[in-house]
Amino acid sequence: MERLADRVKYLRDEINKHNYNYYVLDNPTISDYEFDKLFAELKEIEDVNPQLVTPDSPTHRVGSISTKFEEYKHEYRLYSLDNTYNADELRKWYDRITKECGSPQELVCELKIDGLAIALSYKDGFFTTGVTRGNGIVGENITQNLRTIKAIPLKLFDNVNIDVRGEIYMPKSSFEKLNQESLEKGEKVFANPRNAAAGSLRQLDSRVTAKRDLSMFTYTVILPKENDSIKTHWDSIQYVKKLGFKTNPNIRLVKNIEEAIEFCKEWDVKRYDLDYATDGVVIKVNSIACQNELGYTARAPKWATAFKFPPEEISTKLLDIHLGVGKTGAITPVAILEPVNLAGSVVSRASLHNFDEIKRLDVRIGDTVFIKKAAEIIPKVIKVVDCDEHYQLPEYVPPVECPECHSPLVEREGEVNLYCSNPDCASVAKARLEYWVSREAMDIDSIGPSVIEQLYNRGFVSNPADFYRLTVDDFLTLDLVKERSARNYYKSIQGSKNRPLAKFINALAIRHVGKETADLLVNELTTFENIKNASVEKLSAIEGIGEKIALSVHDFFNNETNKKMIEEFFALGVKPQEGGVKVSDKLAGRTFVLTGTLESMTRDEAGEKIKMLGGKVSSSVSKKTSFVVAGSNPGSKFDKAQGLGVKILSEEEFKELIG
Repeated sequence: MERLADRVKYLRDEINKHNYNYYVLDNPTISDYEFDKLFAELKEIEDVNPQLVTPDSPTHRVGSISTKFEEYKHEYRLYSLDNTYNADELRKWYDRITKECGSPQELVCELKIDGLAIALSYKDGFFTTGVTRGNGIVGENITQNLRTIKAIPLKLFDNVNIDVRGEIYMPKSSFEKLNQESLEKGEKVFANPRNAAAGSLRQLDSRVTAKRDLSMFTYTVILPKENDSIKTHWDSIQYVKKLGFKTNPNIRLVKNIEEAIEFCKEWDVKRYDLDYATDGVVIKVNSIACQNELGYTARAPKWATAFKFPPEEISTKLLDIHLGVGKTGAITPVAILEPVNLAGSVVSRASLHNFDEIKRLDVRIGDTVFIKKAAEIIPKVIKVVDCDEHYQLPEYVPPVECPECHSPLVEREGEVNLYCSNPDCASVAKARLEYWVSREAMDIDSIGPSVIEQLYNRGFVSNPADFYRLTVDDFLTLDLVKERSARNYYKSIQGSKNRPLAKFINALAIRHVGKETADLLVNELTTFENIKNASVEKLSAIEGIGEKIALSVHDFFNNETNKKMIEEFFALGVKPQEGGVKVSDKLAGRTFVLTGTLESMTRDEAGEKIKMLGGKVSSSVSKKTSFVVAGSNPGSKFDKAQGLGVKILSEEEFKELIG
């Protein structure tokens, strides 16, 4: 029992420390997931050993209070939420509530916004007070700052006395813009949108808050006792919408827990299309009478639970920095990490982008770092934990020579990367070969890095054209390659000879030219000869292609080595398909930008339909954009289109346009 008491004390001290870092300093040093694990362990021990519970246990509190603002006691206490992490835990929770309520219950599913919880009070329809959650009983009075947020109505559409709960958040696009502006000014950058929102709200000068793009979703209303006409949570949300509050559109009334689980699965995928951060789903009993019957624990309602998505951010130790050599010769630093589970997979490597980013973050080998995995496949390092140990580690010194061939590294004007100066570097050659066979390039499946390594080391391939000289017998000389595999390799290569022109252009690994730029070139110039012979001026005139890309494309096709390689492609039977599958000129001269999630097709499928009808697809909105097609949860492109007066089409309007 003594050892258990020591563990409880340790957990309480750790939780209190991290609460202080999060709520007071706005500088968390562990992820939400790691914090939840500590909290769950403490709660489990206390549940089994009630004699160890003390009045100051963090299981009876929600957070800490900043000393910057006046304390304000909530008229109605703010509770936290218990968390679940899988379908089985959700089912157990549902079994408990249905047993207590005596019958199966309807549920309301809402996205859990990753922001700052607040309580708002209205008297006779006028906004009077806005308070942070604090410890649930006492919060910080930040009314003046909240008045600057346009999503918070200062006057309701009805003269009622009412209290609501909401979540203040900063859109992802605004967060990126804020950090970019802060970088340019040499000021502090935020680790994530939640921290940015919290930091913006806690400004002593509300004029600073007013300059930040903050918004709010309202998710709870505390109804006056005399108002007994609203019987369900769903109806209460519709009520606050009519009063003028902003509510999250991604809410669903479901009949049972299985439908709720489907909602969670759906949004675990779709959340990356949103322009705000969400880390889970809140599931609430719909019946207010049943809510009242179930009641509360010391810190959370029994009638609600939060299903947490696999973490997008987590902290781990940076063990080393590995240097990779890319297809253009760029040296890319990669963080080698102590393995950690992130977003459902074990991660041991993360991107550091470039050496300027290492300097900006002050990354040092041995640091504890936060890594993030959002829409990207590869996680990235976003923050170093600021602690005494960090400053005792030696600063990272960028390399001066290529890790493969030891040639000097060089800088290129206007770029942040370092490049290998050796045009014959083996790592660069192998990276180009790997890119050539990749799915987004020539899509030669089954040929991976290990096969390419052997082919290169044995002198069979040195540039992509050499793939088309290979025979079945060549593959049979490789280690562990049998006849069936050799024939499949050969067949895959031969089958790639007639890929679409855009894939061929992308596969050439022209500096600054990726998939989207290759599409722009082909959409505008249509044939390989036109692209190859285009002047810098003609290339620069294409929307979405600036002078830097135009120069790179022009230089590539006027390089003697590249000219020879392209001649070899054609001599070996490589003949990219030109012109695509255009069936009409119905959309000729019109440029489309796609944003949000479409219900009846993917954005790639929509883009193909536009091209088939002679239209163009762009990745950015400008005054020259003809239409923006907006699905559900559109991002910053939607806002930019509104600002520029570009016509916005719904999915139904788009389908009607294309017939």
